[in-house]
Amino acid sequence: MIGRRYAALGLALLLAGCATVGGAPTVKINVDPAANFSRVRTYSWVARPDGGTPLMQQRIVDGIDARLQARGWRPAANGDVHVSAHVSSSEKESLNSYYARVGYVGWGGFGPATPNSPMPPETFEVGTLVVDLVDASNKRSMWRGSASGTVHDDPARMNAMLQTALDKMFAGLPR
Repeated sequence: MIGRRYAALGLALLLAGCATVGGAPTVKINVDPAANFSRVRTYSWVARPDGGTPLMQQRIVDGIDARLQARGWRPAANGDVHVSAHVSSSEKESLNSYYARVGYVGWGGFGPATPNSPMPPETFEVGTLVVDLVDASNKRSMWRGSASGTVHDDPARMNAMLQTALDKMFAGLPR
């Protein structure tokens, strides 16, 4: 009975770990509380994304354009807001150990067992997208959104992850 509980707990922890490594992107928003978004009607690009593939760069620009235009903002040569987007990536490692015994430690106690065999580290690539909106009149940052997640080889999966990240990111853009 107790062994089944530990096995279920171990499985739940394993699934939770997999969900964070390959799941939805992590999105963070930072807004200048003094920024006046109600006066913004136009925007202009000052720095388009330079990382990733050209197709992904275009999907990022198209996705940001679509969300800004859905707010009623229009592209202009010298917009009220300057938009910049940057993409970066880095390699990460997850360190895992295989525990064959969990539970009995001796003298009637329970607790963690020592690892039987370490697993080789798993490396994966994490991509980060940062989008900045800067007030064109005073050059002050108004808003910053960032999203990071595991980079996948499947373009459809990456596009879905990008759209999810942009949806979450621009949901936090004040009106």
